[in-house]
Amino acid sequence: MVVMLPANAEASNPSDSDTIENVDVYHDSHAETIAGHEEDHAPPGWTVLPFIILLLMIATGPLFYEHFWHKNYPKVAVAFAAMVVLYYLFVLGNTHGPVHALAEYVQFISLLAALYIASGGIMIDIDKKATPMANVILLVTGAVISNLIGTTGASMLLIRPFMRLNKTRLKAYHVIFFIFLVSNIGGSLTPIGDPPLFLGFLKGVPFFWTLEHNIVPWAVAIILLVIVFYWFDSHNKSNYGLSDEEITYSNKIKLVGARNFFWLGLVIASVFLDPNVISWVPAIEYHGQKFSFLRELIMLFVAFLSFKLANKKAIQGNEFSFEPIREVAFIFIGIFGTMMPALELVGGFAASPAGAKLISHNTLYWGTGILSGFLDNAPTYINFLTAALASQGGEITKLNDVVAFANGGVFHDSVLDLKAISIAAVFFGAFTYIGNGPNFMVKSIAEQIGLKMPSFFGYIIRFSIPFLLPLLLVIWLIFFAFI
Repeated sequence: MVVMLPANAEASNPSDSDTIENVDVYHDSHAETIAGHEEDHAPPGWTVLPFIILLLMIATGPLFYEHFWHKNYPKVAVAFAAMVVLYYLFVLGNTHGPVHALAEYVQFISLLAALYIASGGIMIDIDKKATPMANVILLVTGAVISNLIGTTGASMLLIRPFMRLNKTRLKAYHVIFFIFLVSNIGGSLTPIGDPPLFLGFLKGVPFFWTLEHNIVPWAVAIILLVIVFYWFDSHNKSNYGLSDEEITYSNKIKLVGARNFFWLGLVIASVFLDPNVISWVPAIEYHGQKFSFLRELIMLFVAFLSFKLANKKAIQGNEFSFEPIREVAFIFIGIFGTMMPALELVGGFAASPAGAKLISHNTLYWGTGILSGFLDNAPTYINFLTAALASQGGEITKLNDVVAFANGGVFHDSVLDLKAISIAAVFFGAFTYIGNGPNFMVKSIAEQIGLKMPSFFGYIIRFSIPFLLPLLLVIWLIFFAFI
């Protein structure tokens, strides 16, 4: 609760009229500052090519040159990231971008690694016949839990039990809908749920804002998705059993390695140790900005201890392997390193006078959404929130501005704008394997047990476009299009 005090306390300091006056005065000078900054440091358009090529290789590698890709993807990802980072450092003279990308990557991979390894020591065995309703209950439970331990934590905790429950009838759609519901959309209700929402909370969005404003779209999306899943699952007549004899189920849930829930709790608690929110937390200061390191050290230490002290039966029962987190670590080195120009060009345009004219809750929904599907959704969220604030003279680094933007009454349509950004960043994160960190990890875990998963484009063409895209359109029509 300590972390919530700064946002709430600051919200009441300035009067609305003072803030509006400050915003008007600030707008012109801030636009000039942005223009000057872009002129000095903005990357040329061709610098997005390494990012595009890397995405194409992630999409086509496992399909057309599988042996080369699986052997060399770490080298490919690091090489492309190094190209862009070196260009920033030695051609643009821009250290700000690479330093921020490095800090965000360390935060990202520390959290994912800690949650993946800690949950790997917890084996949940559901000795129950897999039915469509049993699967729906597990998916909805996972969607709720994801708001308490994050989409990554819920995904790592439940994907193995979900696949074991369906071991005699497991197909790719089971894992895809798990990604839709548990790894992404489920975590829309709290800042803990998904990384972009947590970044917004750290910037000043009140803790319970997401619950208040996102719960109805969340409920609509969950209901529609489980209806589609239930239809799919009801038509699944597969039986991969080894004999024709009917299996007897005890209908019991067996839990092995419960001690690792302590480690999971420690990881979640450490998330709040942010030096930008809690002043006594030590930090690395860079050009007036504070970067956390204590939180990341705790997470990595927890990852080490949770594995060393884990119940061996749970580790063996989960067929635990470090390969999924290794793959995510290297792939996202490439993504974080190469996506800097794309984010900067989009964010710079949106904050420019020409871009500001295009900003509305509708363009924020689709803009944030489309990029969140193909870039990591956390920096995409921050970039569009920054642009939305800048378009009305606000500044992401000013706590009062962010709080006023979230609470409404100062900036025009700001609550609806923030809702559009928040919903789109989380929901569209499910559009591709790389939209959100857990997606790629869940895919990798499924492939580790031998399940044939769709390729990058196969995922989009077979599942995202026919099932997720109509849902995203419905959410837009109901909650944004006609407001």
